[in-house]
Amino acid sequence: MSVTDDLTAAQRCLDDLDRAIVRLEQQVGGGLDIKRLRSDSHHLRESLALLRESAPAEKPRREMVTIPDTPYDSSLWSDADDEGLGARDRHAP
Repeated sequence: MSVTDDLTAAQRCLDDLDRAIVRLEQQVGGGLDIKRLRSDSHHLRESLALLRESAPAEKPRREMVTIPDTPYDSSLWSDADDEGLGARDRHAP
């Protein structure tokens, strides 16, 4: 996973946590413990935002190019010089 994927996953988990806190508050009321949970969740959200800002930018992934093992068409090289030997119809000095 990339850093961006991990940060997004952490964000989703925080969203789930906030929804769970709302459900708990409806069941047990808004006491001191729920206020602490809300505060802790808010701090985690702020920390995650800071981490997202300081995370290194991801380099774009390069696409893999597959080169076949089959031989190239020899007509592609018909007018090319052999390296170090010159053209086929001429002799080396």
